[in-house]
Amino acid sequence: MHIEIQPQDGLPIYRQISNQIKYLIASGQLKTGQELPGVRTLAEQLTVTPNTIVKAYDELEAEGLLEKRRGSGTYVTDTNSPLTRKEQRRILAQRIDAVLTEASQLNFTLGEVLVLLHDRHAALTRTLAKFESKGD
Repeated sequence: MHIEIQPQDGLPIYRQISNQIKYLIASGQLKTGQELPGVRTLAEQLTVTPNTIVKAYDELEAEGLLEKRRGSGTYVTDTNSPLTRKEQRRILAQRIDAVLTEASQLNFTLGEVLVLLHDRHAALTRTLAKFESKGD
């Protein structure tokens, strides 16, 4: 599970973590029944306090996306569709809004943003293809 913290984001760190876990669930990278890293383990990986991870996990549990099993760990809930397409769209819209706001503050035009988006998509596609070919 890969999570990146961006201190300059302005979004609380626990919320960044919970949003990224939502994305991982929505994208299918985290599967139903899959165990998440322990609180201390993830806190060490991200160099944050364990309380930050607890807060993120608690938020996701309250939303019904995670379940804590006492003495066993934290798991993606066993539901048919933890995130509907509507929720996936909402998550993506939030991220797009943040990018567009930052682009505007940096004086990028929509055309420049679209070119950059296209370039980054191509680079990501190449990276994923390399990653997938190594798995074979």
